[in-house]
Amino acid sequence: MNGNSFISWVLRSPLHGFLSDGMMLITFSGQKTGKKYTIPVGYFWKDGCLWILTSRNRTWWRNLQGGAVVDLLLKRKQVSGFAVTEHDEENVAELLVVYLAQIPQAARGLKVQVENGKPNTEDITRLAKERLFVRVGLAGQCKE
Repeated sequence: MNGNSFISWVLRSPLHGFLSDGMMLITFSGQKTGKKYTIPVGYFWKDGCLWILTSRNRTWWRNLQGGAVVDLLLKRKQVSGFAVTEHDEENVAELLVVYLAQIPQAARGLKVQVENGKPNTEDITRLAKERLFVRVGLAGQCKE
């Protein structure tokens, strides 16, 4: 069982509680094949939207370009949403600051220096070139 399979299993199980506050499963269709894919992703909330940070080098998010309906297993409940990608480096940088304010322990893994609670601007600029966000709106909750 690989890491994604194990995390997916935990998120579907009664043991999900220790992961569900920051991880969920997202199911989407491949743009070319129509095949369904389910992967575990980390998330955080901002303005009623779920935001997923991912690497620009990954390929899964490309299926969401232009917007796509997705299914989520969120805290062991099935919900549907609409996902769009956020590529703009300035917007990504702003979201990274919010993300690190909510999840400060992520700074170390992302190699972002933090002084007096503020992330290093150069680190954020570098990271915005490497990462992007996926915004998932749930019915009636996401403020654009």
